[in-house]
Amino acid sequence: MMRGPEPQNPVEDPMTQSYDVVEVVAMQLIGSDASVIPVSAELSFRATDPYTVRAVFTGPHTMSTWLVGRELLSLGMHASADAPAGTGDVQVWRDEDPDYVLVSLSGVEGSALLAAPAEPLVRFLAATEALVPLGTESARMENEITALIAALLTA
Repeated sequence: MMRGPEPQNPVEDPMTQSYDVVEVVAMQLIGSDASVIPVSAELSFRATDPYTVRAVFTGPHTMSTWLVGRELLSLGMHASADAPAGTGDVQVWRDEDPDYVLVSLSGVEGSALLAAPAEPLVRFLAATEALVPLGTESARMENEITALIAALLTA
């Protein structure tokens, strides 16, 4: 890939930054007719964007990218179907079998219910928390925002 000249005061492009934590999770898409389709979910986290988890879901014929709140995923690990974490387009809760987590996604194109083993999600969240403990995100973001403002003012 060819790149042009670097700008004088480069601001990192979020799309080209590498991720600090990546976990690929084998999930199952549960159809309304109880059919099951295997889906791979690549969860990615950057310490420079500590509130967000990027989830790329890849199925046999489609791919979909979602940005999910890290705290929402964490809360979902302890939530139940009666009181799932999340009130909007993404909801997360533990299945009746505690070895599994359910993720409900609702969007313009429809909705999906995914089942995932809990262990890789717990491992992913623990790795993100080792880098940026929950509740300390804003302190990390202050430096990022200050750097961005400085870069914009000198551009």
